[in-house]
Amino acid sequence: MNAPSQSIRDVFDGFRQELDDYNDRRERLIKSSRDITNLSKKVIFLLHRLVLEEDEPVSGYEKAVKQALPRLREIQEIFFRLKGEIQGANFWHHRRSVSPGLQEYIEALSFAHYLEHGTLITFAGVQATLADASGVPYFPLPKEDYLLDFDRFTPHIYELSKKQHVTAQSLEKIETGKLLSFALLLLSAVYSIVVRGSEFDLPQEVLDDIIARSMSTVNDGSTRSKGKDVHDRANEDELGI
Repeated sequence: MNAPSQSIRDVFDGFRQELDDYNDRRERLIKSSRDITNLSKKVIFLLHRLVLEEDEPVSGYEKAVKQALPRLREIQEIFFRLKGEIQGANFWHHRRSVSPGLQEYIEALSFAHYLEHGTLITFAGVQATLADASGVPYFPLPKEDYLLDFDRFTPHIYELSKKQHVTAQSLEKIETGKLLSFALLLLSAVYSIVVRGSEFDLPQEVLDDIIARSMSTVNDGSTRSKGKDVHDRANEDELGI
């Protein structure tokens, strides 16, 4: 093989190696981006679940953020391991491979930051989580990915507000139902004492037992519909009707 042919072959071998390196790096970045996406989604689900477990919103926020921070740091560790792959121009060459995971991470980070501080995280705040101890960024954070997060982040706040509103309404209805049930059973007991007692001249211990049974029904969490049944059963047992 003459020298010119060998030279051309060497050039194309260099192109082939460069393309292989590019594709191999792209596959690694896509896999890492998927891992980041999955972990970020788990953080978001965790935040929603833990917030609603607590009766007090503030304590629920604190508990949720406390458990979410270690998982966010786990995601940041993945970005740290990727910095060698996406330094300099490589980041812009492979930005489309990294962007899905990056956006999902910003979404989870923004949600946790909002629950902890009640404000939106700044562009500099996001970039600071993707930098080493000296403050040197692993890669330049695209402003587009940061701004797109607002569109992805807003539904979480809406969903959180809606769930808390529904929960508050449900608790209010439950408490109202308990109070109404208690009032009905109390009226039933009073009716038994005043009306039935005067008709049948019931002894004091029987009246006390009627009241005790009514109060026991309240403590057992009976519904309003059971109030009349308790009243009827009590009358039938004590009066022999």
